Amino acid sequence: MLRPVVLGVLILAAGSASAAEPAKAAPAAEYYRYVDGQGRVVLNRQGVPTEYISKGYEVLNDKGRVIRVIPPAPSLEERKRLAEEKAKAKSDAQLLRIYSEPEDVDRARDRKLSELDGLISVAQSNLHSLRTQQANLQAQAAESERAGRPVPEHLLVQIDNIKAEQAGVEKDIQRYQQGRSEAEAAFAADRARLVELRGE
Repeated sequence: MLRPVVLGVLILAAGSASAAEPAKAAPAAEYYRYVDGQGRVVLNRQGVPTEYISKGYEVLNDKGRVIRVIPPAPSLEERKRLAEEKAKAKSDAQLLRIYSEPEDVDRARDRKLSELDGLISVAQSNLHSLRTQQANLQAQAAESERAGRPVPEHLLVQIDNIKAEQAGVEKDIQRYQQGRSEAEAAFAADRARLVELRGE
């Protein structure tokens, strides 16, 4: 017997709550102003066509007042410029974080160049040793020829292997020397930029 009464109370309460809610105001009208493909200014309440969004547009209220401005998307050149500026700012921050003064750059440069000079020296020593081995092997081959004997196959293989090793070491030396030149230029640029950033 209590169930119908409870339901009635609930229905009445729900109805009262609904009646107490204020009426929602209609959303304010917004208009979009943009320039179409023919260069004409268009005012549209439906929005901006996709093909014109990148050119930028304005949003106006129902009184014709501009409430938002959406700027044009940056051009390819602007995007490249912004990317370069961002990269430069990041590089400058890293430079200031690594080096406190120009002398720090000099010390880092000297350590790097000394390391590369060591690699070049070892490679040149290896190259000299390989050339000596090749000369000895070629002398053995010449001796066989003078004696009227064919040069042993294993001797020819050794000579070819030595020549291949020499070519690899020579490339290493060239790479180290190029790396040294590039390191000198990079440290010089870092030093000059650090001086500029410090205002010295």
